[in-house]
Amino acid sequence: MSEVRYTKDHEWIRLDGEIAVVGITDYAQNALGDVVYVEVPEPGKAVTAGGEAGVVESVKAASEIYSPVTGEVVEGNEALGDDPALVNSAPMAGGWIFKVKLADPAELDGLMSEADYKAFVDGLE
Repeated sequence: MSEVRYTKDHEWIRLDGEIAVVGITDYAQNALGDVVYVEVPEPGKAVTAGGEAGVVESVKAASEIYSPVTGEVVEGNEALGDDPALVNSAPMAGGWIFKVKLADPAELDGLMSEADYKAFVDGLE
């Protein structure tokens, strides 16, 4: 398991071999409130770094999920269809949104480390 990287749009990504797992951060799920629906991307969907990949809807708002990297979706988290609240209860574990096969692993180098993301979030408050 490799290091988790973060985007300024509050997505996290963790590379596991050739496949990366993507979700929204604890900060994002807190800001959204209770998640009631998650639109996950279909396997085979091409995503681009910074491009829309799905949607999270909460009691407060709907928010796009952006892909941190360019690649092809290999799996959407089907469990979120039955239990979207997993995004709230386990955003970094069972509440992941999708898995993607990276077109260019070097794109990860342009994302924030955990310390950088924490400093970024601290600057928002």
